[in-house]
Amino acid sequence: LPAACMERPQVVSHVQQALNYTVFDCKWVPRSARLLCLGSAARGTGLVQLYELHGARLELLREIEKPKPIKCGTFGATSLQQRYLATGDFDGNLNIWNLEAPEIPVYSVKGHKEIINSIDGVGGLGIGEGAPEIVTGSRDGTVKVWDPRQKDTPVANMEPVQGESKRDCWTVAFGNAYNQEERVVCAGYDNGDIKLFDLKTMSLRWETNIKNGVCSVEFDRKDINMNKLVATSLEGKFHVFDMRTQHPTKGFASVSEKAQKSTIWQVRHLPQNRDVFMTSGGSGSLHLWKYEYPAQRSKKDSEGSEMGVAGSVSLLQNVTLSTQPISSLDWSPDKKGLCVCGAFDQTVRVLIVTKLNKI
Repeated sequence: LPAACMERPQVVSHVQQALNYTVFDCKWVPRSARLLCLGSAARGTGLVQLYELHGARLELLREIEKPKPIKCGTFGATSLQQRYLATGDFDGNLNIWNLEAPEIPVYSVKGHKEIINSIDGVGGLGIGEGAPEIVTGSRDGTVKVWDPRQKDTPVANMEPVQGESKRDCWTVAFGNAYNQEERVVCAGYDNGDIKLFDLKTMSLRWETNIKNGVCSVEFDRKDINMNKLVATSLEGKFHVFDMRTQHPTKGFASVSEKAQKSTIWQVRHLPQNRDVFMTSGGSGSLHLWKYEYPAQRSKKDSEGSEMGVAGSVSLLQNVTLSTQPISSLDWSPDKKGLCVCGAFDQTVRVLIVTKLNKI
């Protein structure tokens, strides 16, 4: 093997587990060797399965059935002690579950008129300053922020302005939660719109359009001053925005990369290295990327206003695992290089990415 190959990270499929239902999301349970699969049973009910990793096999610890298919979940707004799971379902319900006693949700609200496509949490797990909050994005066109300590009403509701047509919101993410006051939500829509809402000033801080449906957005970290944002699209492209410098008219500098011919369903940054991220594709493949900063991250334009300078992206590795789209992806927060992904071939896979400390 050439030396370059030896040094490159390898993506190794460690365990494959066949499921008898459609998996929409999978998540590591923080501080454990456990993972969750969330989805929809053939008869139209919702399923949560809890697995534990034992060497090269997954042991099913618990299966919980709920009335409606479950689309998405997050641990982001809970403490490491509680590890409560927040889920969004096909009926627009936001529920929070204690997995030790999952019969009745510890919090429940009919959050949206239609399916909750995407959910994110912040302020929990020791990540991000400020109150524990959950954001949900729905087909009904609204993005809502919830504080689980407040019943029934969202603390923020971003909806289309009068006369503006409602767009299906496919993805939401928190960022900029580096002190008690600051916090933003980024949302991506089916028409290519990306909107950045400032929760401190309750206003739209920035918007752009990437020409194609936005499948996934994620900040490289939630708990730092906004640094980078990756947005993936329906037609195989992703964009990395440098969020440090906002130009008054041009907004944020970005670099875009055509990763593949098919949809990029998700992007997830490596928790232990914010410049490495993985994208999952409609062709059943995973791509591992590294972002390189430019020599200088900002420069002055002819008017003397600061504008950002985009860096570059390089492909570290790619692997095809499935004939069906890989729709969900989650890095272990605890073990560097451990990753879980769920695909529409009704399989959940645990992966190990090697040599991440070499890059």
